[in-house]
Amino acid sequence: MVQKLSDLARFLMKFCSACGHAVILRIPAGDQRARFVCTHCHAIHYQNPRNVVGALPVWGDQVLLCRRAIEPRYGFWTLPAGFMELGETTAQAARRETLEEAGARVELLPLFSLLNVVRAHQVHLFYRARLIDLDVRAGDESLEVRLFKEAQIPWEQIAFRTVDQTLRFFFADRQDGRFGLHTADIESG
Repeated sequence: MVQKLSDLARFLMKFCSACGHAVILRIPAGDQRARFVCTHCHAIHYQNPRNVVGALPVWGDQVLLCRRAIEPRYGFWTLPAGFMELGETTAQAARRETLEEAGARVELLPLFSLLNVVRAHQVHLFYRARLIDLDVRAGDESLEVRLFKEAQIPWEQIAFRTVDQTLRFFFADRQDGRFGLHTADIESG
């Protein structure tokens, strides 16, 4: 339980979003985990993992990567992805993020990777995707976008382990001639 409490402390909450009074960290009746509970209205504030959703856009034998214009990992390469918004599906989030970050329109294919990043309280989901055309451009969160063949991937400059792992799954599947759904637990993003 000590580790769980220290993990929750990273997302320290001070006030109730329902009534504005102070919250305390405790285990509510009938629960096994510490939660932030309002001292006044007794609302329980659950904190759950955040979904990061994106696409692995392909044109022929090349994949589209974005060079980040924001922190974390400014200047490093990534797949177009970002936090899912309320009111959208994972597929809608993947298309939106791809358009926002790479100016790319894609046809989504099946979900390709689902990666748990437990320490960051995130789940990363990537869809395989086909670029509809080559009308791509860097969005506000990208310095540039480029197509890379497998041998050209700047592996040492990939921003996140989830992106690195998704790319490695993709190239292995492509070599095998069939694509599946891949899951993994990643120690850090």
